[in-house]
Amino acid sequence: MIRFYHNPRCSKSREALKLLQEQAAPLDIVEYLKTPPSIEELQQLCRALGVSPRQIMRSKEDDYVRLHLDDVSLEDKHLLQAIHNHPQLLERPIALLGDRAVIGRPPEQVLSLL
Repeated sequence: MIRFYHNPRCSKSREALKLLQEQAAPLDIVEYLKTPPSIEELQQLCRALGVSPRQIMRSKEDDYVRLHLDDVSLEDKHLLQAIHNHPQLLERPIALLGDRAVIGRPPEQVLSLL
């Protein structure tokens, strides 16, 4: 089952979801703005993606600037807490299958999990 971190207001997220549905992929859809991922889930996403927490953050979000998250001295635990507290900072969409994950930018990228 693919866990799909989805924002229904995002066109890229909607496109990626449609692609997975067209392939009849079994999905667990998480509307992460309503149900923010836990710190542990965010750590799992980072491991599966092979990236740091900063690399799954939307740096153009107002909260990114307001919270001074561009400060390179911030530790990963602070960045993860910021994403948990302000889930709009999470890059979207993200699809997770087992120990592999992809960011759906472009949306077709999610098909690599199949």
